[in-house]
Parts: sequence; structure tokens; C-alpha cells
Amino acid sequence: MESVIFILFYLITVIIIIVDQISKYWIRATLKVRGKKVIWPGVLKLNHYQNSGAAFGIFKGYGRLFVPLAILILFVCIYILETGEVSGRLIEIGMGLFVGGAIGNAIDRTLFNQVTDFIQFHFIKGIFNIADYAIIFGMLLILLDSIIIGF
Repeated sequence: MESVIFILFYLITVIIIIVDQISKYWIRATLKVRGKKVIWPGVLKLNHYQNSGAAFGIFKGYGRLFVPLAILILFVCIYILETGEVSGRLIEIGMGLFVGGAIGNAIDRTLFNQVTDFIQFHFIKGIFNIADYAIIFGMLLILLDSIIIGF
């Protein structure tokens, strides 16, 4: 069973990277930078933004500094899963989302020295991408798993 779950980690990681990169390619090919397209009025729009920093534009111009961090996250998660320090579907799914998102954004930072953001919900401050949401949901699952294990 352990190997099946470990395969789930890799599968989720690869799917997130692929979906993230395809979506960013599509946005770059179809919408000019700062271009907007309403998908669901009052709820969701696509807003093409190039972020050369981290979340919310902090560390502008220093995006490539986060690439080694993404690689470190990948190796730490693989090590933790390989050693069996943590186990269970919830943590492996969370780690797969987290690592997939980190690597997805690292690819952008390596190739373009910036990250393509485009998902803007009217009720959430900021513009994000698939990788960003994978990181957020991955962290939430990891936290949820930690809370459940703690009881």
C-alpha cells in the first residue's frame, strides 16, 4: 500500500506541473499582459500579470532566488516520504500539491525570471495561478493532517 500512495504523490506532483504550465502558456499566448477577461461577472476574471517576485509581488526582481528553495522542498518531501516519517493519503496528496506548485512556479522563474499569474477572484485580494492554489491547498492538507494526527 505504501508504494501506491507514494505513486499518488508523484502523480499529483506531475499533474499539477503539467496543468500549471499549460494554463500559463495559454494565458501568455491569448491575453496581453495586464489584459483582462471576465469569466463569471462579479466572481472570477482572468487578469494576465507577470510577477517577478514572490506572493503579492514582494521581493520584486528576485524571483529566481526561490528556485533553489523549490528544489529543496522537492528533496525534503521525497526524503520524508521515503523514510516513512509521515504517511497517509492526506499528507501525500498535500505534499504532491505543494511540491507540484513549487516546481511549477520554479519553472517560470527559471525560464522567464517571473511567474505568470492570471486567476483573480473578486473576493480574494491578489492574482494567482494554478501553482499558487496548489501550494495553498497542499499546505492546508498538510496542516489538516497534522491536526488530525495530533489528536
